[in-house]
Amino acid sequence: MQKILVANRGEIALRVMKTARKMGIQTVAVYSEADRNAPHVRFADEAVCIGPPPSSESYLRGKHIIKVAKELGVDAIHPGYGFLSENAEFAEQVVTNGLVFIGPRPHAIRVMGSKLAAKDAVKAYDIPMVPGIDEAITDVEKAKEIAKDIGFPILIKASAGGGGKGMRIVEEEKELAEQMKRAISEAESAFGDGSVFIEKYVASPRHIEIQVLADSFGNTVHLFERDCSVQRRHQKVVEEAPSAVLTPKLRSEMGAAAVKVAKACDYVGAGTVEFLLDESLNFYFLEMNTRLQVEHPVTELITGIDLVEQQIKVAQGETLSFKQDDLTINGHAFELRVYAEDSLANFMPSVGTLEIYQPPKGEHIRVDDGFEEGMEVPIQYDPMLSKLIVWGTSRNAALQKMEEAIANYEVLGVSTTLPFGKFVFAHEAFRSGNFDTHFVKNYYSEEKLKDQMKAEAEIAAKVAFAMYLKDAELLRLPK
Repeated sequence: MQKILVANRGEIALRVMKTARKMGIQTVAVYSEADRNAPHVRFADEAVCIGPPPSSESYLRGKHIIKVAKELGVDAIHPGYGFLSENAEFAEQVVTNGLVFIGPRPHAIRVMGSKLAAKDAVKAYDIPMVPGIDEAITDVEKAKEIAKDIGFPILIKASAGGGGKGMRIVEEEKELAEQMKRAISEAESAFGDGSVFIEKYVASPRHIEIQVLADSFGNTVHLFERDCSVQRRHQKVVEEAPSAVLTPKLRSEMGAAAVKVAKACDYVGAGTVEFLLDESLNFYFLEMNTRLQVEHPVTELITGIDLVEQQIKVAQGETLSFKQDDLTINGHAFELRVYAEDSLANFMPSVGTLEIYQPPKGEHIRVDDGFEEGMEVPIQYDPMLSKLIVWGTSRNAALQKMEEAIANYEVLGVSTTLPFGKFVFAHEAFRSGNFDTHFVKNYYSEEKLKDQMKAEAEIAAKVAFAMYLKDAELLRLPK
């Protein structure tokens, strides 16, 4: 493999390109007019503008991207995450045009892209699943019967869903008809597919995912777990590896189940199998993400494995160079997604110019970003500025490192989720490991954050005043 086109933007494009360069592979960046001056464009060996700012006119133009790749003599396309990364048709077109798709085969993307198809695929593998039905449903009366059978509360979920869209929690039977209607409508709008299904709502779950890696020769391993339970609007904000609650026995069982899920769809490359873990530490298969995850760096830091490098090697037809027994967990890692969002205004997007943008530096601090000081934060794309990742020899050491890193991250010009991250990492529930996906609902409020910020400002003012008095006293001392 001599040249790779990265069909993405921002931090993930830059992340893939850095590993490619390390491997001696040239890279091609594609960019929209809004990203003309972005770091990933300058970092690449070649760069091509593919359209106006809207994603539908640039980063989602699969056929055009393939055309550019062929014109520039590219060998393979890496899709990153988001955009075309889980588009089976795009993966198929890449291969049909004689290029290598750095990701799973189209069949695996199709199967795991539908929650219903995924459940059907893993049925024969004796993998625990949340009680419910594994078929699409639109009949409200039939839905009521099923709900009564499995017991309220229930969860209505879009088959093609993600990011919390097409998802409704129903506490009582009288709410069912209206919530089904809303879920179907939202699923049709977001995914072009109104298929929904019903399952038991797990009241206080943790969101645990297992990283898997498979080659083309039937070798599949797992690289342990990530806990992604701290979420806002069903979207992850804080991730850690390993989980604070998994025992070695449970870790082994969940890892084995994840490997079975990967084998169920003949998976090749890097993928993630997601599970719900209830209060009694029972786990249930949720879905599989057929791509590199946003939070993959925490796994890299505790295993020493470069997942992008492995993706490229597998795509080149290489065999995995390690077996399950070779993999061990070393230390603890956290990731905070730093979004251009206002933590004090319901996480509303914040756009503007990065007047000051100085990420923290230091040992065991990693910042994956695609922004620089002076750049505009565009409104057309996901508002994530960066991923702040830290490593420590223990969970407590990593917590301390993250608090230091947040304190040394300077951003002016837009609001960010850094204050929210500071709140999370300082909270006793998170520090103790005793939290679930309802962390934000149970513990966070804008008022609490304001109170915390006010208290910190008062302490800082008192310290500054005490130092002033000390300096003034020194100046009054006789020579």
